[in-house]
Amino acid sequence: MAFDEGVAERIRALIGADPVMSERKMFGGLCFMSSGNMCFGIIGSDLFVRVGRDAYDDCLSQPHARQMDFTGRVMRGIVVVDPAGFAEDGALRIWMDRGLAFADSLPAK
Repeated sequence: MAFDEGVAERIRALIGADPVMSERKMFGGLCFMSSGNMCFGIIGSDLFVRVGRDAYDDCLSQPHARQMDFTGRVMRGIVVVDPAGFAEDGALRIWMDRGLAFADSLPAK
């Protein structure tokens, strides 16, 4: 599955030149890593965000968010956000910050 390069460019612009950030092709899409820990990415035109188990239920209650289950099994701790949920850069930044908060709570790899 390909990923939306336009969404990737929006994310890259918001990340800027942060040296702890990197990219890796994963899950058939593009994943962004902070200090080696997955924080968010793109599958098709959807955004996926690793929020952890503690924030999972709250994030699922947000508009346009749903469980990540593309493997046939729900991946608790990761939510998928439809494009309408991050159409504006402010909304995209909020989701990115959620993923960064979780990834940055983990030891660097």
